[in-house]
Amino acid sequence: MSQGQSSVMPSRSTLRGSKPPKRPKSKKRKSKLKVFFITLFFLLLGLLLAIAGWLSYLLLQTDEAFDTISIVDETVATPVPVKESVKKKPVSMVIMGIDSRSGGGGLNTDVLMVASFDPESKSASIVSIPRDTLIQVEGYRGRKANRFYADFFMAARNEGRSKEEAAIEAKEEFRSVLGKLFGIDIKYATVVNFKGFEDTVDLLGGIDVYVDMRMKYTDSHDGTNIDLQKGQQQLNGKQTLDFVRYRQSNDGTNMSSDFDRNRRQSEVVGALVDKLMTIGGVSKIGSIIEKMSENVQTDMPEKEISRMINTYLGIKSSNLTFMPLEGSWKSPYVYINEESLQKTRNELQAKMGMPVDAAE
Repeated sequence: MSQGQSSVMPSRSTLRGSKPPKRPKSKKRKSKLKVFFITLFFLLLGLLLAIAGWLSYLLLQTDEAFDTISIVDETVATPVPVKESVKKKPVSMVIMGIDSRSGGGGLNTDVLMVASFDPESKSASIVSIPRDTLIQVEGYRGRKANRFYADFFMAARNEGRSKEEAAIEAKEEFRSVLGKLFGIDIKYATVVNFKGFEDTVDLLGGIDVYVDMRMKYTDSHDGTNIDLQKGQQQLNGKQTLDFVRYRQSNDGTNMSSDFDRNRRQSEVVGALVDKLMTIGGVSKIGSIIEKMSENVQTDMPEKEISRMINTYLGIKSSNLTFMPLEGSWKSPYVYINEESLQKTRNELQAKMGMPVDAAE
């Protein structure tokens, strides 16, 4: 190394050329970012508050609806402990569909199902019963299935009971009849007016089903006007009810049996459940519950209704097992097939966690 040369070797950065020092961010830019994040924070906070407010409103509305739906006076009735509730234990109930239109079927139950629900598997078994089925069990006079509730209600009214008291007694008696038939404890009974059924389908925007035959029937007495073409299609509320209830055309052709109607009922229930579980359906649950409160009556306590909905809200048609109670028609009754009765008993009992064949 020659004299005058520095003994310090140049660094790699010196050889490559040093980068200019970074300029500090301007205060103006920092200020803009701060304003942006504050604005974003308050927008999110406002959104959360709006959602919370909507949920609070929905909760209030559904609580009011449950109070209307339940005919049980919870100020008098013994509360159901959580460990004994539908949230923790399997439960069975009767579901009855009636037509309360002027000139309609009154209190006769045109749609009749017994359903057992299991909270652990989030599933249910549903047995549909033809309306003309002759039911004969110990302690009760035999009659058509669709006559029991109306007869019990009128008997209670004739003994001086109020409408509310008569409704409770009629549900209790009918639960007892069907409990004896299937060998299970049926804890609750629910009556659904067909108007509520129509409204629910309409609120969901209709359902897609396959109409299995040409259906044309009119009746000026009760205002029935059924006019459906055969084939896959979307039905509104009225059309869906027509599809479920159709029996025959005015000239007696295109006959439809109780068993056909029960099959259609099962198809419609499955389609409704699946439609309800869509994003659009879930968003309308509050409106549906509010609308159903005008057309549904049950002896299930208000808190149990809430627990029931919360427990089975995500149920799908694939979690539902439908079974018809079959029989043979000989006017004026459908006589129960004993093999079918045993199969449906076993299905309901198994869902309740009972050993099959454990009939009372």
